[in-house]
Amino acid sequence: MPDQPLDDTSTASAAWFGPDTGRIPAGPPPRVRLIAPVVLCLLVQVPASLWVAAHADHGLHWRILLHLALAVTGPLALLAARRFPGPTVAVVAGLALLDVLTTPVYGPPYLALAFAIALAVARGAAVWAAASVATAWVAAILVGVMIGRIWHPGLIVAATLALAASFAVGAFVRTRGARMAALRADAQRHRRSAEERERVRIARELHDVLGHALSQMNVQASVGLHLFDRDPEQARTALQNVKDTSKLALEEVRGVLGVLRDGEVPLVPQAELAELPRLIAGLTAPGLDIALDDRLGDHAPSRAVQFAAYRIVQEALTNAVRHAHAAHVRVVLERREDPDPRLVVAIEDDGRGFGDADPTATGHGGVLGMQERAALLGGRIELGSADGGGARIVATLPWGRAS
Repeated sequence: MPDQPLDDTSTASAAWFGPDTGRIPAGPPPRVRLIAPVVLCLLVQVPASLWVAAHADHGLHWRILLHLALAVTGPLALLAARRFPGPTVAVVAGLALLDVLTTPVYGPPYLALAFAIALAVARGAAVWAAASVATAWVAAILVGVMIGRIWHPGLIVAATLALAASFAVGAFVRTRGARMAALRADAQRHRRSAEERERVRIARELHDVLGHALSQMNVQASVGLHLFDRDPEQARTALQNVKDTSKLALEEVRGVLGVLRDGEVPLVPQAELAELPRLIAGLTAPGLDIALDDRLGDHAPSRAVQFAAYRIVQEALTNAVRHAHAAHVRVVLERREDPDPRLVVAIEDDGRGFGDADPTATGHGGVLGMQERAALLGGRIELGSADGGGARIVATLPWGRAS
C-alpha cells in the first residue's frame, strides 16, 4: 500500500511535526519534536523491560532479550516518521504485535505505537495507520487465541480506547496544523496587501508632488526667460518662485521617502484649502489666468478632506498647464447639503479637453490618482467637458470624513 502524498493540509501539520515556515509560533524546534517522542518511549519501555528481566524465570531468557530489543527498536523507528510516516507506523505496529505476543508478563503499553499512529495521521498517512493497526489488532486476537493467550475484556477495551485516542490526537494535530497554515497564509496576504497599498500611496504622492513642482517650475522659468530683458524685476520674481517651488518639492519628497526609510514617518504638514491661493499664484503666468471661486466662507471640511481636495486641484491645474494648454482655468469650492454635507470641487478650463479618449482607461493626467484619493474618503470624481469645450473635473467628497 503506497504512502499517501502529503497535500497542503498535511504539510500544514508541520507546525507540530515539521519545519515552521510562518510567523505564527510552532512550538519547539523540529529536531526536538523529532527526538522527544523517541526519548519518552525509551524512558517508559526500556526500564520496564529491565524490570521484567530482573523478575522473570530463567527459562525465558530469549523472550526477555527479545522484549528488551523490541523496547529499543520501536522508539528508534520513530526517527523515520517525519519522512516515511506510513511505513513507520506499519513497522512499529508489527513490533508492537510481536511484543504483545512474546512478553512473559503484561508489561507497560507499547508507547511507540501511539506516537507512530499520531505522527502518521498528522502527516497524511491515516490509511497506512488504520490498515496497520487493524491488521495488528486482528492478528493479536487470532494468534493470541491460537497460542493460548487469554485476553481480559477490560484489557481489550482499554487498548482499543488507547488506539482510538492516538488517532484522535493525530487528527487534532493535523487539523490544527491546517488552521495554523491558513492563518499564516491569511496574514501573509494581508501583509502583501498592506505593502501594495503603501506603494500605491507613495507613488501617488510622488507623482503629485513632482508632477506639479516640475510644471510650476517650467511655467515660472518660461516667464523668467520671456521677461528677462524687458522686465528684469518680474523675471527675478519668477526665478524666486522656481527656487521656492523646488525647495517645497524637495521637502515633500523627503517626507514621502521617509516612509520607505523609517516606516510610518509623518509626511510634511498636509496642505489645506487655504493654501490654494499660493498654489494658483505659483502657476499663474502670462497667457494663463487661473481664478479661484471660494464659496465656503468660514466653513472648512476635515483635514483629510482638505488635503485630498488640495491634491486634486493641484493635479487638475498641472494637467491644464502641461496637457490642455488652457488660457483660462476656474476653480470653484462649495458646500452642498443634500443629503449629507459634502465638499464639491469643480475645475474647468478652456483647453483641448479629453476629446474622444477615455482618461480613466489610460491614466491620463493623473486621473486615476485623483479617483483613488476621492475613493479613499468615500467620494467620487466626475469627468466631462466644460461649456467652452475644455475639460471639467468635479470632485465630491464627504465633508467630515476622517483619513
